[in-house]
Amino acid sequence: MNEQDLRNLIGEVKDGRLSRRGFVQRMVALGLTAPMAGMMLAQEGLAQAADLRAAYKPDKAGGGGPLKLLFWQAATLINPHFAVGTKDQEGSRIFYEPLAAWDPDGNLFPILAAEIPSRENGGVTADGRSVTWKLKPGVKWHDGRPFTADDVVFNWQYAANPATAAVTSGSYKDIKVEKIDDLTVRILFDRPTPFWADAFVSTAGMIIPKHHFEAYIGEKSRDAPANLAPVGTGPYKFVEFRPGDILRGVRNPDYHVPNRPFFDSIEMKGGGDAVSAARAVLQTAEYDYAWNMQVEDELLKRLEAEGKGRVEMYYGGNVEFILLNATDPWTEVDGERASLKTQHPAFSDPAVSKAMHLVVNRTAVQQFIYGRTGRATANILNGPEMFRSKNTSFAFDTDKAAQILEEAGWKKGGDGIRAKDGKRLKFVFQTSINAPRQKTQAIIKQSAQKAGIDMELKSIPGSVFFSSDVANPDTYPHFYADMQMYTWNMTQADPAVFMLQYVSWEAATKENKWQGRNVCRWRNAEADACYRAAQEELDLVKRAALFIRMNDIAVSENVVPLLHRAQVSAVNGKLRSPQTGWDSSLAYLAEWWKEA
Repeated sequence: MNEQDLRNLIGEVKDGRLSRRGFVQRMVALGLTAPMAGMMLAQEGLAQAADLRAAYKPDKAGGGGPLKLLFWQAATLINPHFAVGTKDQEGSRIFYEPLAAWDPDGNLFPILAAEIPSRENGGVTADGRSVTWKLKPGVKWHDGRPFTADDVVFNWQYAANPATAAVTSGSYKDIKVEKIDDLTVRILFDRPTPFWADAFVSTAGMIIPKHHFEAYIGEKSRDAPANLAPVGTGPYKFVEFRPGDILRGVRNPDYHVPNRPFFDSIEMKGGGDAVSAARAVLQTAEYDYAWNMQVEDELLKRLEAEGKGRVEMYYGGNVEFILLNATDPWTEVDGERASLKTQHPAFSDPAVSKAMHLVVNRTAVQQFIYGRTGRATANILNGPEMFRSKNTSFAFDTDKAAQILEEAGWKKGGDGIRAKDGKRLKFVFQTSINAPRQKTQAIIKQSAQKAGIDMELKSIPGSVFFSSDVANPDTYPHFYADMQMYTWNMTQADPAVFMLQYVSWEAATKENKWQGRNVCRWRNAEADACYRAAQEELDLVKRAALFIRMNDIAVSENVVPLLHRAQVSAVNGKLRSPQTGWDSSLAYLAEWWKEA
């Protein structure tokens, strides 16, 4: 079967002419394994979690030997409530679990919950003011203690406490959680809440044990030994952690899912870079899995041709974007740089923001760097489809950018750099170190120069840039630069948490230890109002319109979207690793297995 025939069959599944089971049967008839056929459907977003579990069926737990994961950004701590970067969220997910996870279709699938709450089963009230979760019975922590409603209530108290300074606080601070019985909790909202699947769900929902953390709630939160030695409910039990280097675990013999996990041990190795990680899986097969392949697509294709592995892509809502600092990173006020008491000397002028959009050649970045792993976009919100704005567009036009700046009074000096009222358009543009990002920086700098904008390019090791180190000025939440670029992962099939990065009350500051999601410290009254209204709007169409408006405001003032990014992994040819673009890469780690 050639590629076009395969695409035609997948098209038949998408439009309903062929069932998913029929597709798998046809692929098996052609000599493909059922798991591989299921994986193909999952890559297209056509398989749900239930399908994945049906397709990947080891008949016993253990016996799979070691599973070796390579994360070129190494984990630095293993407490999900402090996981500023994705690497720490992924490391935490090996051991900790939420009540539910998102599947490839953006549907919820129970993990520590016995079922997903709904209007039909009485879990969700008609007024949107409460949700009741029933917990899965028989679940144990790795130390043998039972998982109960007390643990769930504690996680709310822990994350909602301002002194804890949890990065997940936005998911918990405005709710109340009450214990109904040992296996039932109720979440109470003080207003109608259409999106209730935030607390205790997905990345923000990983649950830590009360008996290991209750002595460290609040100001003592960073002192808990379990921050570096997790005790969870997940498929693997903790063995060793060297921050910035390696994380090891062994199979949990009491895991709450029968015949899981398949592997006897797990190793999450950090360090290096994305290219070497890709080679370690696709070329040398030294590792089974490599995370976040920020590698030029042409190189990935050449490495795939070696025949030892494959590249997997899952689209959700992840976006690569450039933030324009709303504050002045070069002025210190009351001992704090980029203070909310300041305004950026250039980006406070709307003309400069408009020009920045026009000097970014998104099409070239996609075509020559990211290829099939990213789609040029003008939106922050790129999914689910109902939240994607049709009002935005992008263009590459350095002449128009120059005209806008000229008309706004930004005049070129003898060095070719524009200035106004003594302020020059010379920016520090920072990002993490990897080849695609440095090449993207170079493309943007070259184009910006033609419009009279100069840029100093700064590249920071990913282990530093995405670190939770509150003392390091080079982390992205500090944002001590004029511009910065990275990917923001959308780990829910809803914008409620994702768009917290554009509300004023989530500004990352010295006071909250830079744990706020709004790292550019942009503030807009209309955007705030849209968010607040969306949080209470039970009409889904009206709610989507509010988030679309919020997207449009942010794009017009503060953010330059680049690419709708796929979740890209390098996978050993024999590894079966179901994933979803709406959750952590390791959300379905318990289902991973390897062919003999």
